[in-house]
Amino acid sequence: MSPFSVQLPAARLPPFFLNTDHRQRCLAQLRGKQNGLEKYIYLSGLKERDPNLFYEVLLGNMLEIVPILYTPTVGDACSNYSHIWRRPEGLYVTIEDKGRIRQVLQTWPSGLSARIAVVTDGSRILGLGDLGANGLPIAIGKLDLYIGGAGIKPTTTVPICLDVGTNTEKFINDPLYLGVRRKRPGTIEASLFIMDEFMNEFMDAMKDVFPQLVVQFEDFSTDNAFRYLDMFRTKYRCFNDDSRVKCPCEYTDALFEGAVILSGFLNAARIASSAAGTPLSDQRILFFGAGSAGIGVAKQLMSFFTLLGMSEENAKSRIYTVDSKGLITADRKGLQEHKKYFARTDYQGPPLTCLVDIIKYVRPTALLGLSTIRNAFTEEIVRLMAAFNTRPIIFPLSNPVSLCEVDYADAVHWTDGSVVFASGSPYRPIEFEGKVFEPGQGNNMYIFPGIGLGSILCKAKHITDSMIEQAAIALAGSLTEDEASSELVYPRLTRIRDISAEIAVAVIRSAQADEVDENALLRNLSDEALLDYIKAKQWRPTWTHSVPRL
Repeated sequence: MSPFSVQLPAARLPPFFLNTDHRQRCLAQLRGKQNGLEKYIYLSGLKERDPNLFYEVLLGNMLEIVPILYTPTVGDACSNYSHIWRRPEGLYVTIEDKGRIRQVLQTWPSGLSARIAVVTDGSRILGLGDLGANGLPIAIGKLDLYIGGAGIKPTTTVPICLDVGTNTEKFINDPLYLGVRRKRPGTIEASLFIMDEFMNEFMDAMKDVFPQLVVQFEDFSTDNAFRYLDMFRTKYRCFNDDSRVKCPCEYTDALFEGAVILSGFLNAARIASSAAGTPLSDQRILFFGAGSAGIGVAKQLMSFFTLLGMSEENAKSRIYTVDSKGLITADRKGLQEHKKYFARTDYQGPPLTCLVDIIKYVRPTALLGLSTIRNAFTEEIVRLMAAFNTRPIIFPLSNPVSLCEVDYADAVHWTDGSVVFASGSPYRPIEFEGKVFEPGQGNNMYIFPGIGLGSILCKAKHITDSMIEQAAIALAGSLTEDEASSELVYPRLTRIRDISAEIAVAVIRSAQADEVDENALLRNLSDEALLDYIKAKQWRPTWTHSVPRL
């Protein structure tokens, strides 16, 4: 509740207020807004006026409200944040705070009770680029999904934007821009030293002020994402993307997206392989888009093959990556470091730069898009995938819809309904030739709330590869009979709280097996008792139909 809110005396209530459902009134007001951004502003105001009512409405209408709080509408909220700002909602730590960051963090009220923070520097928000201080809603929205999806207590969350400037001129020149009006530090040695000092001070202060905190980094630029992973790999209680390099701090967008895509791919591959009568090990995955998120997801999908018993090298050989220059090969000059892992050494011909030619060469069973290029998967490409595969797997994963590689209706029509589809953004079911087709959404909301909840409850020092794999397997196995018979690759989002609890069980058990858990009390519980314990720990709003707050 806002510190400025007050209780209305009963005499000032409308006569029949208590005979109506105020939640339905809020929904009607929400649905009366003209566009997604207006809906976002309305929900933000509702959360300020009555957070319990806000979360009650969210939990009862997840499918409708999640796309407003997060993708795709959060992209518009970020782009326009300086113009729609109403009140302080998160914590800004600016480059000008260097030398006193601890004091800035101490202004956040949760203190020792804080359990999870989402931190962004606004440099790569979704596919929208450098939004600077306007990136804060991405942290706010992600934490709302932790709260709604897993039941993490709102007062234990900390949304943070590291405002170190922006290279987007229109923001610097905007008189309403909320952030510091300067360019980001450059890549020269002196600038990197300044940023390294800033980030080290920030992480040291976070550990001191919020000692129980799990830190999630969100939407950092590619270079900085990997740079900070290396800097903090052994020092702080952060998420682990890749235990193979012993790095317990991750650019977690790729971490969670990779886990949820692995889960969807497990189910998609079963559908496709069953239809084709081929073993699961015959899958070949082509990634279109090789930024930090794309490579992170590709590394996660290696688990699909290693779980089948393949070696790391054999698993890697089943994955092909493509960037703006074409098929990534090891002999390309000036190849970025993060792209080298999947660079092909088995192709000796002239460079393959056209996606159609690459598909003809690779003959992939699955085409995954993380390119942020709208309509990159053309009719020719989609039909080619269908020609090579009985049930082609096509996952256009770029967010928001305006950057999606192919729309669901087109994918269904161009494959005559044979496509196994999951997207990063939400699409509605469609009818084709008398049958209703229901799309999958590779929404990382399926997995990060449960991973976060399990990690917090077992006090995991970091997240291992095994914990991520087991979370993905738990999600893949959470389909109901009806969902499985409908050939869905993901469960329906309306069951997210129960799904998150099941994932948390898998995460905790894996943490215990990896000996990275610090909560010994959970080790002797049966799986049934552990699930009950987790559900009892899930925060629920306490809103009651009573006197509203101003």
